[in-house]
Amino acid sequence: MHATTAAVSEKEESLHFDGAVPPAPQSEAVHSIWKTSILFTLVTAVLLGIGYPLVITGIAAVLFPHKAAGSLIMKDGQVIGSELLAQSFTSDRYFHPRPSAAGNGYDATASGGTNLAQSNAKLVQRIQGDIDKLQALNPGKPVPIDMVTTSGSGLDPDITPDNAYYQAPRIAKTRNLTEEQVRTLIAQHTTGRDLGLLGEPRVNVLALNLALDQISK
Repeated sequence: MHATTAAVSEKEESLHFDGAVPPAPQSEAVHSIWKTSILFTLVTAVLLGIGYPLVITGIAAVLFPHKAAGSLIMKDGQVIGSELLAQSFTSDRYFHPRPSAAGNGYDATASGGTNLAQSNAKLVQRIQGDIDKLQALNPGKPVPIDMVTTSGSGLDPDITPDNAYYQAPRIAKTRNLTEEQVRTLIAQHTTGRDLGLLGEPRVNVLALNLALDQISK
């Protein structure tokens, strides 16, 4: 009898103490999941939200200091604009940028296009009106498309060489320059395709107008 009882006890002990770890309570498992999730979020936020931007910004500041600082244009020690943002030039003495839907002064906080379809009567009337005005200045010459259409951002700082050359007669007349002088200046400030393949030739309006002031006050 005692032997049988002892054998049963030993069997029960082997069932309960066979080396297996009893499962953790459900509350502890949930706590562990939350702890892991929070730590993962904090670590990735620090690495990707703070560390990575700082490293990339530092590398850019060393390798491309001008671009990293906003491609700012200086004159007499003062910032007068950026190569990346258009400015409003309305005087006949200066080259004019593309039309903009970003409000007066090419407001960077109102960047955007008109979102008008090609069939929209308002858009057609506006473009045709601009074409008529421009053709009156240079009769018989085709008007470059970027002189009457806005860019997607409304802040495009560049115009096509054709656009600049179309404005050359007006600039030459108001500045008492020869048209050849103006065309030479345009050629000097024309940027070709990136890597010889990407994009289209372009002229930065602000840089061109600054150069224009250098040869004719």
